[in-house]
Amino acid sequence: MAEPASSSAAAGAAGAAAWKAAGGMAGVAGGAAGLATIVVMLMMRPRSASEWAVALICTVVSSIAGGAWVVQYLDLHRWVDGYVGMVAIGGVIFACGLPGWALVRAVFAAIERRRSADILDLADEARRRWGGSSGKKRR
Repeated sequence: MAEPASSSAAAGAAGAAAWKAAGGMAGVAGGAAGLATIVVMLMMRPRSASEWAVALICTVVSSIAGGAWVVQYLDLHRWVDGYVGMVAIGGVIFACGLPGWALVRAVFAAIERRRSADILDLADEARRRWGGSSGKKRR
């Protein structure tokens, strides 16, 4: 007669199967990046469809790349071994995505204000702003 499996072993197997089905670490990163994207877009509504697409891409990329950099820099790899550690890493990934869209939006606003400037105008402005050598004035 076969011995019955304990309920904790069955629950552990079910948990492992659910973890695999959700994508494991990739699922945590994707979920955190998705939540960061939703929060950013609710707080800073995009003005057009193209801005919406840029917001989505920038937030997801900054979540995943920024989160990976923080995990690498702080040597948090061993946190992956436990559920609570994975949740904490998901929080790191989420937090790294929040400033992504704001920074990209600020860069695009600065570029838009200087749309008619050529490279020499930009260099002159940079010298004036950050105190580099003044050089000769352009005519």
